[in-house]
Amino acid sequence: MLAHRLKEARLRKGLSQQKLGVLAQIDEATASARMNQYERGIHVPDFELVCRLAVILDVPSCYFYTVEDELARLVLAWYSQHKSH
Repeated sequence: MLAHRLKEARLRKGLSQQKLGVLAQIDEATASARMNQYERGIHVPDFELVCRLAVILDVPSCYFYTVEDELARLVLAWYSQHKSH
């Protein structure tokens, strides 16, 4: 998972690390610290957690794994156009 994408998506949604962690079912006492570690690339969340984060942040889970920035932007654009269909 590319850590900077997690932070970008969280900031776009206007969520704190604490709030995102709690929404993703991480224990409230450790939510902020764990999210900080994920965003800094110190630890990597498992795929199940990435999928929960994607739903909360309204992005496709593949967005977090796409290496090329341009492709990530295209993935988001496609997702935004097709998510309601």
